[in-house]
Amino acid sequence: MPDTTFGPNGWTPERLGNLNGKTYLITGANAGAGFQAARTLLNKGARVVMLNRSVEKSQSAVEELKKEFGVDAGVSFVRMDLASLASVREAAAEVLKTVKRIDALICNAAIAQVPTQKLTEDGFESMLGTNHYGHFLLCGLLFDRIEASKGRIVVVSSLGYNMGIKTIQFNDMNWDKNYHQNRTYSQSKLAQMMFAYELQDRLAAAGKPEVEVYVCHPGSSRTSLITTSGNLATRIMFWLMSLSPMVQSAEKGAWPEVMCATEDRLEQRALYGPTGRMEFVGPVGKGTLHPHAHDKPAMERLWEVSEQATGFSWTF
Repeated sequence: MPDTTFGPNGWTPERLGNLNGKTYLITGANAGAGFQAARTLLNKGARVVMLNRSVEKSQSAVEELKKEFGVDAGVSFVRMDLASLASVREAAAEVLKTVKRIDALICNAAIAQVPTQKLTEDGFESMLGTNHYGHFLLCGLLFDRIEASKGRIVVVSSLGYNMGIKTIQFNDMNWDKNYHQNRTYSQSKLAQMMFAYELQDRLAAAGKPEVEVYVCHPGSSRTSLITTSGNLATRIMFWLMSLSPMVQSAEKGAWPEVMCATEDRLEQRALYGPTGRMEFVGPVGKGTLHPHAHDKPAMERLWEVSEQATGFSWTF
């Protein structure tokens, strides 16, 4: 049954009120859904800080947004490469110096379908290192500021979490023996979800209900994600798919993350996104969450592995 919480058209940005005085951090916000999320939030008067790898693309995105919303629009960027733990630490330090409140940290950036196994500078499989470990560390380093603002953490996952193995491959986290561009990507998105749901549990156990954690996905959207990391065959396939009615705009793909950053009274143990055909497109609401995404023993073990990998221990 589709989620009818927000009526037949689902959640849309028309529900947003005035966001003056609120600050949102978005990783990977110089293109695709992250850029569209920034546009939507700026349109309501929010301040947006983009955390992006490319200085050049970030400057161009800031210029474009200031052209649309005026030179005084509250948009800026901090350079951060999620594939480098050192870069994440530097960026977090810069944010803590310059950003006084964080109403939501939207973990939107990702790489996908990397054709052959690559390792990050820290020695992690590139998709797990970028999509999961980088965000795990970033959320931990910024948590106190988010908590002080009674803010949120929004993890942007993918329906891909359900398309690979249904647990974490703990005996070979780098996929040295069986690397596969799709299954390994699925693993990184499942890891992100497990992190979010385990964080929910730990916050509840620590008596910290003021920080809310939500998980969403963009459905099937026209973004640059595959074109920036997939191989030629994958890029052609996704380009052909993008011409079909089963793919929506990047703007609509951004709606679930904006909703999770702003809407009151959402469920935390849930997966938000399109609720139409195959949950690829359609009205935004609560979709299907498969139980393996919050398997408790796997979540707890992944948390321990992630703390060891990143050299960061969360304290609540």
